[in-house]
Amino acid sequence: MKKLIIAVSAVSMLGLASQAFADGKATYQQTCFACHGTGAAGAPKAGDKAAWAPHIAKGKETLYKHAIEGFKGTKGFMPAKGGNASLADDAVKAAVDYMVSISQ
Repeated sequence: MKKLIIAVSAVSMLGLASQAFADGKATYQQTCFACHGTGAAGAPKAGDKAAWAPHIAKGKETLYKHAIEGFKGTKGFMPAKGGNASLADDAVKAAVDYMVSISQ
């Protein structure tokens, strides 16, 4: 019985992770792609491991903070919530998670 509960929990968590990935991808495509898909405003392109490495090294909490609040770096500018103030913080975090996952 204990193994069954663990297995069901694991499958359930995979489903949640899968949904979060899909939500992050959708937010990326709707809002973030304008810069992170093209490199506009000095944004590291999603999927570019070398460009993302120094950002990823700062940790997810820093990435979340910069994505939510905005950030001016030496190479460019990140507007708060990608310029879409209507985005929920969790949607921004999911987009960050998506970009990090394809850029490692």
